Amino acid sequence: MDGHQSPETIEVETQILDVVNKFLVREVEPHVMALEHADEYPADMVEGMKEFGLFGSIIPEEYGGVGLNVTTYAKIVERVTESWMSLSGIFNSHLIMANAVMRFGTEEQKRTWLPKFATGDVRGGLALTEPNCGTDLQAIRTSAKRDGNEYVINGTKTWISNGIHGSCFALLVKTDTEIEPRHKGMSLFIAPKGEGFTASRKLEKLGYKGIDSAELVFEDYRLSADHLIGGTEGMGLKHAMGGLELGRINVAARGVGVAKRALDLAVAYAQQRETFGQPIAQHQSIQIKLADMATKLESSRHLTRAAAEALDAGERCDMEAGMAKLMATETALFNATESMRIHGAYGYSKEFEIERLYRDAPLLCIGEGTNELQRIIIARQLVARNPI
Repeated sequence: MDGHQSPETIEVETQILDVVNKFLVREVEPHVMALEHADEYPADMVEGMKEFGLFGSIIPEEYGGVGLNVTTYAKIVERVTESWMSLSGIFNSHLIMANAVMRFGTEEQKRTWLPKFATGDVRGGLALTEPNCGTDLQAIRTSAKRDGNEYVINGTKTWISNGIHGSCFALLVKTDTEIEPRHKGMSLFIAPKGEGFTASRKLEKLGYKGIDSAELVFEDYRLSADHLIGGTEGMGLKHAMGGLELGRINVAARGVGVAKRALDLAVAYAQQRETFGQPIAQHQSIQIKLADMATKLESSRHLTRAAAEALDAGERCDMEAGMAKLMATETALFNATESMRIHGAYGYSKEFEIERLYRDAPLLCIGEGTNELQRIIIARQLVARNPI
């Protein structure tokens, strides 16, 4: 798949992936188990990611970022996730917020916010989901009412990544609650924390530990009009959905990372564990599992790279991103489950890494649009692209 990249791009990519790999091996992997079990925010690791520019990885150089393409970014996400999926979420959610400003913000908004996002000094995520609203974003209730040169915002968001430790969010609201169709009344704001904006509580999760998922509450929270992304009301759903292709590609890349780690652990364990006088890797039942895991992994990786390259080329890729997300996340769940079964009782032990992958993988099938929704998107695009 790298044949689409120039030699210079490949060289830069190789250097960056080498830096990321060394950081993960030295600074992350020795501490993951303790942080995971304590559900502790990895503050030192975040500082390390800030130092080598990970929070600005896809932000253009003119705005202080590294200016990487999506293909290289997806490979970084995959590698980070192999070590600890939670760590990838800290910069993924942040970069989806940055991407909304990159694609749809005014030039003044780009020059004001992107350099701050690139350093990681101001970081956060995407505040879309509400207690009674997930897939159907048009059902949100958080409202923003114009008051002179300001908007007064009231409402609640939930399951927001980086909600506690983040300081700024791309916030989806209703600026017109009466208009039909409903999406014409939605707007997206750059919303830094301040008076009237609180993270009310950290939400406990089955997996995806370390990264904070929070409920955000807005009570007469005021924002000046220059925080409205793009400067025009009614474009919020388009702006939010515009980042979902990137979001689905990075979730697909996370799926590849989890699937690869689960396979690697299974291959290693199957050669160490013996039953009936031979390593279990010699048993056909285990061999069949390993073969299926490896084949699904390679399929997922190719779909993810293809979607990333399409996005880099400026091509429409909602179907491709949906396919990648669907395949890679289902593979993550499949590989984590099969790897646990290969590990036997040890796979169920908290002293082994596989139980973490088993808890993390289901989230990938839900986030950035459920896999049921991905199937609908894929089918609709198939029909739309092939009319008779």
